[in-house]
Order: sequence, then structure tokens, then C-alpha cells
Amino acid sequence: FIKIKMSAGADVGVRNKACCASCGIAKVAVKLKDCSACKLVRYCSVKCQREHRPQHKKECKKRAAELYDELLFKQPESIHRGDCPICCLPLSVDKQKSVLMGCCLKMICNGCDHANPMDEVGGKLFQ
Repeated sequence: FIKIKMSAGADVGVRNKACCASCGIAKVAVKLKDCSACKLVRYCSVKCQREHRPQHKKECKKRAAELYDELLFKQPESIHRGDCPICCLPLSVDKQKSVLMGCCLKMICNGCDHANPMDEVGGKLFQ
């Protein structure tokens, strides 16, 4: 095994993912495994992970919460062609389910296209 001498602080392993956060063994000597919760540090064995846990626990929980928030609030891939400017619903990828308005050159959904003439007719009837 190749050992890399670490300074007094255990945080050196946190910043340097090339060696075990607990004992300092370099990744060329042994395959290192990431901390499964935070992915910030690496360990050469379960023993090293258990030994380093008290020092790493607080930072690990903080980073794991950040990763969870990133996953939770990540915007999904766009699966539509924008929103209808009238009803604000997503326009379908299927072009037959939306209409291009000649007056403003905006795409609107078929529902709004169908409802618009009905409103115009209804408005004229009540005048």
C-alpha cells in the first residue's frame, strides 16, 4: 500500500478525493469507495469509514440534505413547446393539438382556440 501523509486535520481527505479520508491510502493502491450519503469523501474499507464517521457525520448530513434538495427541486426536462398564453397550460408536443394564431403569431392550445369563438358568439348574443 502507498500511504500519503496527511496533515493534522482530517478535512484534508474531504478535499482530496484521491486518498482515503481516514487513513490516507492513495487510490492507486486500492479502489476507493465514495461515501454513499454525501459523495464528498472516499474510503478504502468499511473499517476506515466507521473510524472516520464521528468526524465526518455533521458535514455528511449537511451535504446529503443539499443533494436531496437539488434532486427534489430540479426542473424536469422540457417535454412541451412552451405554455399557452391564454390558459398557461403546457402546449403539447403534438402539433395537431395547438394552433398558430395569425394575429399575434403565438401558439395556443386547441381548448383556447375552441373556447375563444364561443366567447365571441356568447358576447354578441348578450349585447
